[in-house]
Amino acid sequence: MRSLNSLQIGRTTRRALLAFPAGRVLKNAGSRVGFAAILAFVLAGAVSAQHRITGSGDVQAKISYCKDCHGVSAQGFNGYYPIPRLAGQQPEYFENQLRAFIEHRRTNNIMFNVAHSLSPAMINALTAHFASLNPPPIGGAPPQLVATGRKIFEDGMPEVNIAACAACHGPEATGSGQIPRLAGQLYPYLIKTLNNWGKERGQNPTVPDASAIMSPVAHSLNKSQIEAVAAFVSTLRSPRGTPNTVQ
Repeated sequence: MRSLNSLQIGRTTRRALLAFPAGRVLKNAGSRVGFAAILAFVLAGAVSAQHRITGSGDVQAKISYCKDCHGVSAQGFNGYYPIPRLAGQQPEYFENQLRAFIEHRRTNNIMFNVAHSLSPAMINALTAHFASLNPPPIGGAPPQLVATGRKIFEDGMPEVNIAACAACHGPEATGSGQIPRLAGQLYPYLIKTLNNWGKERGQNPTVPDASAIMSPVAHSLNKSQIEAVAAFVSTLRSPRGTPNTVQ
């Protein structure tokens, strides 16, 4: 089995394969085949061959590998299943999330296969590279939600004991240390993550996780509030200035 990089498929096809949710069922010649089984079969050979790409060797090869899914400027990919923006992300947060995949504080088989074979030196190189990038946001959030989202982000909702997002993530939404940058993050990715916080963060209760700080906030926001905050931060660049939605 050749690796995904050596298969005769384009980047868009490979990205779609990797982003497709495990468990989706396909029909093939009248038989129902679990996509998770197909993906496991493909990745079984891919992980072995890709160990050289994700574990050792040239930094540029690894950056290119990451960008196949996360976008040419690491701005994220807004497809059937949103893949997050890495550009401009806080290095400490980035490194902690790679460890989270390894320790199953976050469950994602694809990212586990990528993260567990990276050396500390390679992680440092990748975090520094992605932190240095600042492409425009992809955009696509409903513009009518931005004003409400800005108010929640900057002022919080004292009447229901929800603190301002800016208190932790900063006035420019760039984060600090293990607190992530939100500026420019994909609108659907933010919605998915906040709506499913308990299922996407802190999944290994035996390993303490900084994400616990966000749990009460994520669980206190209703659907419309989450969508508004996501709309606002998804438009932001650094330095912020004014929201800059990319059409």
